[in-house]
Amino acid sequence: MKENVFDVLLYLFENYIDTEDTNKPDKDTLESELERIGFPELEINKAFDWLESITVVADQESAEQFELSMRFYAEAELERLDVACRGYLLFLEQVGVLDNDTREIVIERVMALDTDEIDLEQLKWVVLMVLFYQPGREVAYAWMEDLVFEDLEAVIH
Repeated sequence: MKENVFDVLLYLFENYIDTEDTNKPDKDTLESELERIGFPELEINKAFDWLESITVVADQESAEQFELSMRFYAEAELERLDVACRGYLLFLEQVGVLDNDTREIVIERVMALDTDEIDLEQLKWVVLMVLFYQPGREVAYAWMEDLVFEDLEAVIH
């Protein structure tokens, strides 16, 4: 089983983070469950670090907005985010799901993933996870959640 950090994050998000269940297990219990399922310990630790960093980044971001700014991607970002991903981020900004700060958090979290490239579906999940942890972004989160799950239903049918 070749699982990566993103697979662990997705499992945690689908089963524990974005649920109504108030009886959420502690970190040690989650780690044990993830290992029992077959996720490598190193990937589990990286996933928890990734999640812990999402709130640290959110706390450090400024509330200052630049209405007419243009984002230039660094070479490493261009390698990780293909044209479709960058276009999707721009689309999400234009429709108000992401603002400058949340876009930067998404890009930072993508760069923190242990992968060479990220596809559009993975990017959508990263955006959803980032929005989940952003105070005051509930409407954007709900909108993004609809986008992610509508796409999943289209693939299933």
